[in-house]
Amino acid sequence: MHFAYAPRKTSNPPPYAARSPKSQYLRRSRLQLLGLVAAGALFSIWLLSTLFRSSSTRKIPTGTPPVVLVTTIDRRASPASIANILDNRKDYAFRHGYATFFTNTSDYDLGVPPAPDSWSKVPALRHAMTLYPHSTFFFYLSQNALIMNPSLSLERHVLGPARLESLMIVDKPVVPPDSVIKTFSHLKGDRIDLVITQDGEGLSQESFILRRGDWAKYFLDSWFDPLYRSYNFQKAEGHALEHLVQWHGTVLAKLALIPQRTINSYSRDSSNNKDGTYHEGDFVANFHGCNRDGNRNCEKEMAPLMTRWREIRDSGTRRV
Repeated sequence: MHFAYAPRKTSNPPPYAARSPKSQYLRRSRLQLLGLVAAGALFSIWLLSTLFRSSSTRKIPTGTPPVVLVTTIDRRASPASIANILDNRKDYAFRHGYATFFTNTSDYDLGVPPAPDSWSKVPALRHAMTLYPHSTFFFYLSQNALIMNPSLSLERHVLGPARLESLMIVDKPVVPPDSVIKTFSHLKGDRIDLVITQDGEGLSQESFILRRGDWAKYFLDSWFDPLYRSYNFQKAEGHALEHLVQWHGTVLAKLALIPQRTINSYSRDSSNNKDGTYHEGDFVANFHGCNRDGNRNCEKEMAPLMTRWREIRDSGTRRV
């Protein structure tokens, strides 16, 4: 009688079943998706580090002006008035080794139909950064303002990190009196890229300082967005700026709000902000609104302080 034996084991393993084309496709798709996610994460990290970097780390060539003073000129003003403004800027820049950049308000394409020519300050700053790619700061000052204390350098008066931190107004509504968006309280002076003031109505874009860098380019491009220019904001680029600052955290995170009289004293009281009125010894006197009010004449209003500025310039001193 014969008994059945179990089949003898072989040393050769049975062949695996071939993978189906569908499973290979799914595996490859998952790998591609993971690769895209990883690439996206790396790009996001690079983008954020770029936007939040204060300035370029490239070596600055010897002889580069640290500050460029930018003013846009409305050629409808009298030639004498324009000449006075240019002299005022050039004298200040020469004292401190700064550069000046003057351009006409009509030099830039502001859209169709054209936006108010006050928008020209934005492309003018971009233009200046192209011409002075290594300068650190760009100081925009309205044509309707005078530098009245030329002895003050921007570095010592405003821009030194410790000095800037002492000036910064924190936890303050961006648009007075009761905007829910407030200036940050934890920012450091060396991380600030936009220094600006506020009058009784909102942010003032007639005197402000911008640090060169990728963030500045992003900021100016965002501010000059065609949608903002085509929208009928009551204060044109002013309201556009306030919208940008309030609703874009990447802008507010680089902004320092400082007391108005530091760089932007008004020649007249502004509503709800009597502390912004010009006093002898202040850095700037701004004849805010003189070009928009038919009952005012910028050249006549500026004449007394223009005379005073010439006295200061010629004496080389100032009265405190």
